Amino acid sequence: MQEKQSQTPYTNAQTTRQLAEHYEEILTLLGENPAREGLLKTPERVAKSLQFLMQGYAQNPEDILRSAMFSEDYRQMVIVKDIDFYSMCEHHLLPFFGRVHVGYIPDKKITGLSKIPRVVEVFARRLQVQERLTTQIKECIQHTLNPMGVMVIIEAQHLCMQMRGVQKQHSITTTSDFTGAFKQAKTREEFMNLIRSK
Repeated sequence: MQEKQSQTPYTNAQTTRQLAEHYEEILTLLGENPAREGLLKTPERVAKSLQFLMQGYAQNPEDILRSAMFSEDYRQMVIVKDIDFYSMCEHHLLPFFGRVHVGYIPDKKITGLSKIPRVVEVFARRLQVQERLTTQIKECIQHTLNPMGVMVIIEAQHLCMQMRGVQKQHSITTTSDFTGAFKQAKTREEFMNLIRSK
C-alpha cells in the first residue's frame, strides 16, 4: 500500500508530485543516485519546501491590509522595524534574508500592526530581487492605505554572493524606497533615527 502524502495549506498533491519528478531528474543530472537511501524522499521534501517558500503567489497583500483597516485621526509616523524576512533570489534560486523597516504617515486610515509584517512575508515568499521587494511593499501600503507617505528600507545578506560568485561573507545590501512626505529630507532623517534607536 502506498503511503499517503501529507499535504498542508500551501502544498498541492499534483504539484508536489510533478516537482518531485523534476528534482529526481536534477539529482541524476548532478551525478547522484536518487534511489540511494539518503535521497529517496529528497525530491518530495524539496517539492514541499519550494511550495512553502513560494506561497506568496497565492496570497493578496492588499486584502491582508484591508482585513484590519480602521479610521483613526492620527497623522504622525507609524514604524514597524526589524521585520525578519527570508526570500529566494530569482537569478540563482538561493536565499537572501535580513530585516525590513517600514514607516508610514496615516491620512485617516491605519492598519493593524501585525498586517505590515504579513505584507512583507507575502512578497518575500516569491522569487525576488531585493530592489523589487522594497518597491512592492511600499506600493502596496501606499495604494491600500493611501497615507501621506510610506518609506521602506531593507538590509539583507545574499547567499548568491556568499556561497558562490564573489564569495564575500560579510556584505550587506541596503535598498530604500519612499513616497509622499518621505520625499522631505527631514522626514526621512526622523525615520532613520527612529529605526536606529534601541
